Amino acid sequence: MATFVACPMCGFDFDRDDTLCSHGCPLGPVCRLIRCPSCDYEFHEIPKRYSWIARLFGRKTEESSRLPEDVRPVTALNPGDRAEVLCIGGRQGPRSNKLAVFGLVPETEITVVQLRPACVIRVGQTELALDREIADDILVRETR
Repeated sequence: MATFVACPMCGFDFDRDDTLCSHGCPLGPVCRLIRCPSCDYEFHEIPKRYSWIARLFGRKTEESSRLPEDVRPVTALNPGDRAEVLCIGGRQGPRSNKLAVFGLVPETEITVVQLRPACVIRVGQTELALDREIADDILVRETR
């Protein structure tokens, strides 16, 4: 039976049995870490009963909401800040394809123009106005 998990970093859904860890690592059967095949982020497996309860009540478990310290959503930056896009949230798969048309893809540098009333970011010579929900799904690492 397939065990599907979602990466807390990029939101990518994948079968735990299809990861590199379960095929080539000698510690694979006893290791509690999972590596996302999309973004290579390693995280602890969350037991299904906890994630099901969290989804039922609309709360994230502590494990699933933890991100590296230097990774944050675009909305956590200030106007004028520059950042590198790490991933575009996985809650809406087709959304990342639509944003890619405007040049918003991982490893692209962006500049935050404004956060209110809409989040406006600059990608190259293109300025995009995004709803807050969409901007919250774009994870970045601030650059100086």
